[in-house]
Amino acid sequence: MQPTKAIIIGGGAAGFFCAIRLAELHPDWDIQILEKSNKVLSKVKVSGGGRCNVTHACPDVENLLQKYPRGTRFLKKAFYQFATKETIQWFAHNGVSLHTEKDGRMFPTTNNSETIIQCFLKKIDQYKIKLRLQADVVDVTKEKDFIIRLANGEQLHATTICVATGGMLKADKLQWLEKLGNDIVAPVPSLFTFNVAEKNITTLMGVAVDNASIQWKGNKHVEQGPLLITHWGISGPAAIKLSAWCAREMALENYEGAIQINWVPTYNAQSLKMEWLNFRTDLGKREIGNKNPFALPQRLWQYLLQEAKILPNTKWADVKSAEQNVLIQLLTTYTLTIKGKTTFKEEFVTCGGVDLSGINAAHMESKTCPGLHFAGEMMDVDGITGGFNFQHAWTSGWLAANHMAELG
Repeated sequence: MQPTKAIIIGGGAAGFFCAIRLAELHPDWDIQILEKSNKVLSKVKVSGGGRCNVTHACPDVENLLQKYPRGTRFLKKAFYQFATKETIQWFAHNGVSLHTEKDGRMFPTTNNSETIIQCFLKKIDQYKIKLRLQADVVDVTKEKDFIIRLANGEQLHATTICVATGGMLKADKLQWLEKLGNDIVAPVPSLFTFNVAEKNITTLMGVAVDNASIQWKGNKHVEQGPLLITHWGISGPAAIKLSAWCAREMALENYEGAIQINWVPTYNAQSLKMEWLNFRTDLGKREIGNKNPFALPQRLWQYLLQEAKILPNTKWADVKSAEQNVLIQLLTTYTLTIKGKTTFKEEFVTCGGVDLSGINAAHMESKTCPGLHFAGEMMDVDGITGGFNFQHAWTSGWLAANHMAELG
């Protein structure tokens, strides 16, 4: 039986992009995508609130690399071959224009993820790439060619393969990869929000602060940006990015610990104490509850005054020194006990996967099993929220396809 030229395992962003790029290079090849579920491109559909955050306006590769808590060194060679600029060009060439929002995230100008999905489906139809749904791969071995065994007992043969099964994998599901010589870094969640033990603050659910800083107590990494108070705890871009940088540490601590929030990150406790003299002078006759010099949401400001036991009708000049010090601490180092996490479903990412030391960074091929390639999140690479994980999917899929094209 003549083997299929190339099989891509996984019908997500990286798998589709790899298959399409390979077909661009070899339009006559027999290429198949195997997807274990009955739907494809699921994360593309829900990303960015259904708009699909395709990439991030970050043309400088060195700056782009700093957005990946895991995989920074590994991605350097890859991004110098295919990164944001090339992604924008590829989509434009295929009829999809992107626009940039003020935070740097890039979406299709239609603001609809269906635009990306239809682009991909049109391309696989154009190149006659075979898409097989409910094709669950349970084992892969290699003799002269690759032998792929499906859950229904069917066996397929391929000259070269790319594994692009995405995140949310349990390590025991990857045993066949280990048999082919690839080490697996135990997967744990990344990009999640924090459940708080103190429920007082959750009475402020819906309150958003445009610019705050957040830190996992005991860890040096600090994220700054928008924060959102929810009915379960703390969310928003800054919190979700922090979860990526501290994903492994938080998993080891079973998501129990503390976070510290600075609601006014232009100050620390010491500098705010010095500035307070000016506030007392300038606002002395004003009621503190009605005059908030930090542009904080009024509900949060009232809440912090209550926590500091300062009556809102107190004049600024009449705030006692002890009350002032408590309020300064609440503003700059507000501490919350964390007990658990809540998955941020749209952007869920896995920290862990195939160990990068066993993958050739130039073309995504396994160092122990020639012909076996990887793309996307199933490797131990993950980025913060903002389009960076999709960028890695496009880059790794493109590089894997380029190398697979040379093996035919």
